[in-house]
Amino acid sequence: MRRKWLKFRHRLEWLGLSLVAKLVPLLPRRVVVWLANFLSRLVFRFDTKGRAISLANLEAAFGAQYTPAQQLEIARAAYQNFARTMCDLFWARALTKENYRRYIKVENASVLHDLKARGESIVLVCTHHGNFEWGGLAAGFEGATGSIVTERFKNPNISHFFQHCRETSGHRMIAQESSMIRLLKVVRRGGVAGLLVDLSLRPNEAATVIDAFGMKMCVTFMQSVLAQRGPAKLVPVEGISLPDGTCRVVFHPPLEIASGATHQEIAQQCWNFFEPTIRANPRGWLWAYRHWRYKPTNAVRPYPTYSSVNAEFDQLMGSVEAKQAA
Repeated sequence: MRRKWLKFRHRLEWLGLSLVAKLVPLLPRRVVVWLANFLSRLVFRFDTKGRAISLANLEAAFGAQYTPAQQLEIARAAYQNFARTMCDLFWARALTKENYRRYIKVENASVLHDLKARGESIVLVCTHHGNFEWGGLAAGFEGATGSIVTERFKNPNISHFFQHCRETSGHRMIAQESSMIRLLKVVRRGGVAGLLVDLSLRPNEAATVIDAFGMKMCVTFMQSVLAQRGPAKLVPVEGISLPDGTCRVVFHPPLEIASGATHQEIAQQCWNFFEPTIRANPRGWLWAYRHWRYKPTNAVRPYPTYSSVNAEFDQLMGSVEAKQAA
């Protein structure tokens, strides 16, 4: 019975996305912004599970810094930001090399152009903050097309919708599975890669442990491998959705990676670049995501209520701490 229901639900999701993918690119920008705001309010009201995760994350990250009412407002705004990001992603099929500058206000594109002119490999790094989808598209429109890692979907039938939209500016999407080897080949040829540095992984995957908002987070270290073995330059990207329907995208100078830095240290450096921005504008981060799936057995501070103790996580964290102490 459960399998039949899952198959039926996946079919409904496919039909819904088929309709969205066809209709959204036909809408004027002001209607897309309105639609995103409407959908976010609707989903926030009925997505009790996601809302609970958001509030648990905000309470663990900020505690008394924000009142319960303020945390609720931040969570609601984060839903609005994510809905806008997703609506913009589907509308991106209307973007072309000729018109994208009307909608995407790119800053510091010279960072990409200079690196490419010198024949250096680039890894675009970002977080689930702001309009990260258009941040990636902007790089492609600016001539830095490459291979971008995408998260796996529980419903495999909808993957091609997101893939088609994300490849609008010339990028090529690759799945998480075996992505390390494929991206290494790309950057060793002087190409461009991209990934989310706050991508939550299981401890037995290509993961390391970083400090995020004072808690231990299990994330990918793929950018660290690409930076050292490519070698590639890590370029932070930020996208900010604006009320008028446009998006401001900023390409920052490459991170300065210390010689001999460990994978964990590079992953931590990437996060440290973005955390101040998230703290300054918490309404833009994806709080409904289980960023802290695991917590240390000997945790001395509160973690989100969904976090659980995991032996493999403790082992990975112990390995990281041993290297730091050496």
